[in-house]
Amino acid sequence: MIFSHDTEVALLSAVNLINTAPSTVSADGTPTGPDSMETVAQLDEFVVREEFTGSREHSAAEVAAVRDMRAEMRSIFSADEDTAAATVNELLARAQALPQLVKHDQWDWHLHATAPAAPLAQRMGVEAAMALVDVIRAKELGRLKVCAAPDCCAMVIDLSKNRSRRYCDTGNCGNRAHVAAYRRRQSGLGSAGHP
Repeated sequence: MIFSHDTEVALLSAVNLINTAPSTVSADGTPTGPDSMETVAQLDEFVVREEFTGSREHSAAEVAAVRDMRAEMRSIFSADEDTAAATVNELLARAQALPQLVKHDQWDWHLHATAPAAPLAQRMGVEAAMALVDVIRAKELGRLKVCAAPDCCAMVIDLSKNRSRRYCDTGNCGNRAHVAAYRRRQSGLGSAGHP
């Protein structure tokens, strides 16, 4: 384990939130594809799947706030260290974050830094920011990546020991890349350009 369990869970949840945005890339580099965070029902499904607790509005405004937070999270995941730290600090300050140890449901002791009644988007942002504090302090921002598939802009959190993860979980990017490489090898082109 690279980080503590709750940090890894928060990082994976942040990536899953970011990757609800369109993740395929058109020929001109513009993100395209479906957005799976457009409705209250989609947000409800995400909240259940990611096991977020606390109050909910179940409104279009809540969906819009989460989508705004999603964009802010994406900017951190692709930022340099100073910019990432400044954005994390801004998120924590804006929420007046006060870290506390909590234990609930099936979760053992972990950190929460917002009240359960805080808006969902704020709780999501602060949870991700708290996890990113560990990433930044450990000088591990290189573990936050954009998918290596040329037609994908989804985010990846590389929690492997050898930093080898390159592809996202949003589609079959890794499989497509491996199949393409296999076909190149089979066609006799190989990496050296000859059989």
